[in-house]
Amino acid sequence: MAEAPDWCSLASPASVCHITHLHLRCAVDFTRRALRATAQLTVRSQEDNLRSLILDTKDLKIEKVVINGQEVPFTLGERQSFRGSPLEISLPVALSTKQEVIVEISYETSPQSSALQWLTPEQTSGKKHPYLFSQCQAIHCRAILPCQDTPSVKLTYSAEVSVPNELVALMSAVRDGEDPDPADSSRKIYKFIQKVPIPCYLIALVVGALESRKIGPRTLVWSEKEQVEKSALEFSETERMLKIAEDLGGPYVWGQYDLLVLPPSFPYGGMENPCLTFVTPTLLAGDKSLSNVIAHEISHSWTGNLVTNKTWDHFWLNEGHTVYLERHICGRLFGEKFRHFHALGGWGELKNSIKTFGDTHAFTKLVVSLKDVDPDEVYSSVPYEKGFALLFYLEQLLGGPEVFLAFLKAYIKEFSYKSITTDDWKAFLYSHFKDKVDVLNQVDWNAWFFSPGLPPVKPKYDMTLTEACLHLSQRWITAKEDDLGTFCSTDIKDMSSHQLIEFLALMLAAAPIPVSHIQRMQEVYNFNAIKNSEIRFRWLRLCIQSKWEDAIPLALEMATGQGRLKFTRPLFKDLAAFDKSRGLTLTTYQQHKASMHPVTAMLVGKDLKVD
Repeated sequence: MAEAPDWCSLASPASVCHITHLHLRCAVDFTRRALRATAQLTVRSQEDNLRSLILDTKDLKIEKVVINGQEVPFTLGERQSFRGSPLEISLPVALSTKQEVIVEISYETSPQSSALQWLTPEQTSGKKHPYLFSQCQAIHCRAILPCQDTPSVKLTYSAEVSVPNELVALMSAVRDGEDPDPADSSRKIYKFIQKVPIPCYLIALVVGALESRKIGPRTLVWSEKEQVEKSALEFSETERMLKIAEDLGGPYVWGQYDLLVLPPSFPYGGMENPCLTFVTPTLLAGDKSLSNVIAHEISHSWTGNLVTNKTWDHFWLNEGHTVYLERHICGRLFGEKFRHFHALGGWGELKNSIKTFGDTHAFTKLVVSLKDVDPDEVYSSVPYEKGFALLFYLEQLLGGPEVFLAFLKAYIKEFSYKSITTDDWKAFLYSHFKDKVDVLNQVDWNAWFFSPGLPPVKPKYDMTLTEACLHLSQRWITAKEDDLGTFCSTDIKDMSSHQLIEFLALMLAAAPIPVSHIQRMQEVYNFNAIKNSEIRFRWLRLCIQSKWEDAIPLALEMATGQGRLKFTRPLFKDLAAFDKSRGLTLTTYQQHKASMHPVTAMLVGKDLKVD
């Protein structure tokens, strides 16, 4: 498999040495907002005469490095913006190929660590205890521990985490018991083990006043007690989804599949941390309608966590395949027409992202180049939806869903426990479909992979469930003032929440529309009262883009009341672009910045051009 440079990492590459195992011992200090830790790294040399190695770090205070009981010299290099600082460690004895050494690094994280958010008790549901969670993807693991912070290296890990007695620690690993902390009777130590090799962006930690409910034979849902019953109901389909995923992808190798519902500031819809998926509380719609995010995170147990992109340039390999699997799971549960409905909705999301960036922007390519680019700034729906569109197009080209699912299963089997590039994927596609090479040669690979903007071909979609959304949105878009009386609440009574989301997405694509139309829409449909986050988000964007001043406080409340980047960034951008709300938006950002997730605060600051 091709050697690909990882522009995002400063560490020795996998061709020089390979960390095969991490044992982490750490104490969580809420007062100082720091992890005091020792990382024992088992390093295997991949070349002869290895005399030193370099690790990624970011804002870590390195106290000492010990090898074979002896302190060894180390140098912490200069900070290189978002990449952090290289840590160079001299080895006491040169290593030969395949020789291993254990490097023990004692260090402390910074209160400003970009991988961690420390919440005060007031920022939690229970209001009594503090809370900590990590988010390492894409390149923030280095802000928690010294590592080869690249998806091209996979390692197993074990951990011992000391926390106050009243709190619970969880990690992206199997729980392995708890003991009193011998050093401090007010604390206990939680133990974890991850036997499946993972890239370090999947290392995750959460500490809080957490409770759990069993919702399946291998699934607990964890959250603060205030959300635990609601979460258990919302995600009750998890085991059914896992069984379908196993049917599509092969055996589930991780043992446990738990879910953790985080506080509202969590920046993503979900994060596929192995054994413990992290999800946003904005999924708690009350009707299971946003559970496709769970299907997505479950699918990552195969595409992403078993078969991994070698560098972040090839992020579409993780996300395109995962969206493809997610939509097949939802298709098995709710029918093939539903799969097509979501696929077409995804095409709309892709168009939105391309509109936001501009259709010649490099970040709208499927395969990007991250040289001197922070992966957090590239993040959008492009790798998800352009990646999915390619796979959906290939499915239609190569003989339909069953034929392409057989390829997907073979692909997962071939590349499990490995990290790969787009070239590896394409070579395997050609070898799997060796009898259809002439068909594959019709694909404009260069345009799909490397051209910005929309893909060269649009797949075919079944329109059955989209028709009602299109029809109603066209009525509103073409309505004159005199026609507004023809709308009434029965227009939407037979629409599912998925269809309401699509209706509003179509309206948003036509924005701005006259304020009189927006006011009438509120009168007849009462969208302000809907709590479903996906509906509310599109409705409020439509209101602000159409310059309805009454919506300003509601939009600001949603932008700050949760921190999911998908919602928070566009709402802040729309509010800042509306002259009547710009000033208030900038002050609101400054007031909330300190309590926002570090990545969210950075990105919203860039969007608003204030940082």
